[in-house]
Formats: sequence, structure tokens, C-alpha cells
Amino acid sequence: MSDESRPDAAAGAPKRKGKAPRKHTVGRVILISAVVLALITGLGTVYLIRHLNGNIDGVSLDALGDRPEEVYKGNGEPLDILVMGSDSRDCEGCGIDQEGGGGSDTTILVHLSADRSRAYAVSIPRDSIVERPEDGCDAPAATDVMWNAAYGLGGPVCTLAQVEHNTGIRVEHFVVVDFASFGDMVDAVGGVPVCVPEDIVDREHQIFVPKGDPSVLDGDEALDYVRARYVGEVIQQNDISRIRRQQEFIGALVREVMSAGTLTRLDRVVRFLDAATESLTTDEEFASVTRLGKVAMQLQGIGLDKIRFVTLPTEYYDRESEFWGKVYWTEDATRIWELLQQDKELPAKLIGGTSVSAEGPPGASTTETPSAGESETPGTETSETASETPVTPPDTESETATESPTDAPSTTPSAPVTTEPEPVPGICA
Repeated sequence: MSDESRPDAAAGAPKRKGKAPRKHTVGRVILISAVVLALITGLGTVYLIRHLNGNIDGVSLDALGDRPEEVYKGNGEPLDILVMGSDSRDCEGCGIDQEGGGGSDTTILVHLSADRSRAYAVSIPRDSIVERPEDGCDAPAATDVMWNAAYGLGGPVCTLAQVEHNTGIRVEHFVVVDFASFGDMVDAVGGVPVCVPEDIVDREHQIFVPKGDPSVLDGDEALDYVRARYVGEVIQQNDISRIRRQQEFIGALVREVMSAGTLTRLDRVVRFLDAATESLTTDEEFASVTRLGKVAMQLQGIGLDKIRFVTLPTEYYDRESEFWGKVYWTEDATRIWELLQQDKELPAKLIGGTSVSAEGPPGASTTETPSAGESETPGTETSETASETPVTPPDTESETATESPTDAPSTTPSAPVTTEPEPVPGICA
């Protein structure tokens, strides 16, 4: 029952004590914290909003041409927001992957259901081979290109156009978070606890993340954790393991922001709000804390247990392919996009083996292997899809995209090599 429809208690009636509601969202917490902070500290709401708005850069979407139509025709409106992590690498020694500046290290499509009862955050591997449209990009349309090439050819608008072209989903908004600001957000809340099973050491790139259960990571350590390609003796050539670490860490950051240790510390709230909007880039409509706040308030019915981080199902190209070491989207990935278009719940059979709950704790197992012949039914909790193939690809340390000629025929993926799933390096089992 919503607050609007709940009847008022009778006059003089004693108030019943109950458990404090746990279903909140980061957006709602940030919005409420901002208002409370303005009232208590005397900063003034107008000043605070102007300051935070000044941190946000708005980008026009006018360069986009034909865009997908909204498929869902039911009550309410689903909302799709493209979240990108930009690694500017302006500092010396920041180029972990030997890429130039301004690359997009992370691409996540966040889907909020029309009734605001659930949310999915689908991570797209940046070494996916896809088609790229011309609209929004400073380059002709092309086939068989690396996913992360789009950001360098037109920034977030080109990447958004690429998402719409390959998924058929209309994306209403985008948000780009600079990795440097991401580190400041972590420091603002006093560090984030995650379970790290072993020291992560990469001397070449001056990376060190201490092991611990949990290990409280500061901003620099957090950046190393989500970007590292060397975990123990394993060189992470593909992006799947790194995506899982990113998902685990984002969930841990969400829980830390919502904790009493942050919300009761006004100094931390101030620093977090400032860091969260610093160097933030959005589409023009989203470039306002007021607009962001309105969307945040729509999320009040979604709890952490209803927010799922999903890795898009992919398979490696075989050894004979020119794209060996890169990945292609499977039929399960196509099914995920179709269901999100229709604003339907994603069955556990599709996402069970690759999903992480925002509720945590980090490293916790979310689902089990399905029994034979299990049907694809939404809400099933004991199913899994083999979307992460632990085959060691060739040395693809440089992830800067190289394109095939636009008139070259697309390479048809051969049958993938599959093995039993293995633990993800750097994440506690």
C-alpha cells in the first residue's frame, strides 16, 4: 500500500512499531539526503541544487536519426538508462590496457520496469563484436567492430546509438561517470568493504589490492579492483571476470551509501553528493538534479533484492576466426533484449548463472545449476545458463578496437568451446 492510499491512524491511537523498511534505492537516498542536508546545515536548497547542477554536463541527442519504437504498451512507462564508465587516463601510467584517453571501460544498460517493481543492470562486454550505425558517430556505419570503439568515435551518443541498433531497445537517457570521480565517491564514504580472496598484484601497472574478508578499499584500490587484468597468476584477457568484479563492487558501494555509517555523517553525504555529480555527463534532459531526483523517487518501491546485475550471455569465437579472443552475443542475449523490450521479467534460466543481486553480500552465490528439463519460467531460482566460457583466449592485451572493412562479409561464429564454469578470479566464492 502506498503512502498516498494508506488511511490515517485514528486520533490518539498508539503507534505500532515495526521493522524499518529496507526497500530503498541509491537515488532516493541521495535525494532525501540532499534535502535534509540543505535544511540542517543551512546551505540552502537553491544553492545546493545550483552547485550540483554545475557539476553536470548535458549532451544533445539530436544527432540520432531513426530510433526504435517503444514496444511495451501496458500501464506505466519502462525506463532504460545507459550507464558508461569513462577512463580518461589523463594521468601518467593510467593506461592499464594501452588504450588512448577517453575510452569507455564499462557499458551497463539499466532497465526499470514500468511498475517500478524490479530493475536489471545488463553489462555488455566491451570486446563484443557488433554492428555500428552511422547516426551519432563520426564514422561510417560498419560491421564486425569492437563494442568499445564507438565511444572513441562519437562519445556516449555513438554508444547509445549502437545499443539501440543492436538491441532494438529505445534508450531514454544516458549517464557517463568518469573513473576518477568514481574513486572520489568511494573515498567520500570512507571506503567500501568487499571480499577479496587473494592479493591482486600487477607491478607493471602499479596495482595492489589487499586481500581480506572483507577488505575495505579506498578510492585508488577500488579503481584497481574494477579495472585490473592481473589476478594472482591469471591474466584476464577477456572482460567477463572484470565485469563480475565491477558488479560486485557496485553492489557493495550501493549498500555502503545506504548504510547508517554514511547517512548519519553529514560530511560524508556532502562529499559523496559532490563526487557523484563531479564530471558527470548526461543527455540534456537528465542534466539536472531535479530531473534525476524525480526519477529517483519513482524507484522507491524497488528494493536491493529486486535489483539484478546481469552479464550479457556471450561465447568466444573459435581459434580459426579472425576475432579469436573476442566474443559474440548468443541466442540467450537476443532473448534478454526481446524480454526487456516487452518489459517482462527475465527468467532465471537466462540470467541465473550470470546475475548478482544488489542485496549482497559480495561474492554470494545467487542461483544453482538447474535440473534437467527445467522449464523457462520467470522467478525460477534454480537455473543457470552457460554464458561465461573459461577458455583462455590469445593475447588481446590491447583492447583498442580494430575494424574490418565495411564491405567485408561478417564472420559467422563457429560452435563455441564449452567447459564447466570456474570460479571468477578476484571474487570470493
